[in-house]
Amino acid sequence: MSTSFPYDTRLNILHAPLELIDEKALADAAEHPWYNQTLCKVNESVVRLGVVQGEYHWHKHDADDEFFYVVEGRLLVDLEDRTVELMPRQGLVIPRGVVHRTRALERTVMLMVRKRRDCSDRQLRMPRTKHPTIKRARS
Repeated sequence: MSTSFPYDTRLNILHAPLELIDEKALADAAEHPWYNQTLCKVNESVVRLGVVQGEYHWHKHDADDEFFYVVEGRLLVDLEDRTVELMPRQGLVIPRGVVHRTRALERTVMLMVRKRRDCSDRQLRMPRTKHPTIKRARS
């Protein structure tokens, strides 16, 4: 079953090694409410820029971990049993196989790292639940 989601996801690698990456200029130019651009490749992983507001669908990555790092704004990472809140300069690793979704109540700029070979998400049908427990990432 293929489902279309309202995201602007660009998997092309924007920068080669030794090219300057101006994250702020790219983020400032993003007009779509859920923009995701692959910036560069580092070894077998890619670094992606996300400029987001709204929510992503529930999913998991069967083969790889995923790292989120907030540059500006506030990112909520919903897990099955709790929600973790990331503020600027905070990051979180989601281990492979863990069901999650991200939400941003305000415009949020983040960096994400994961292996390049697995850029797809396994969509899951999860019940819409409230996440009353918001746990701040430790600084």
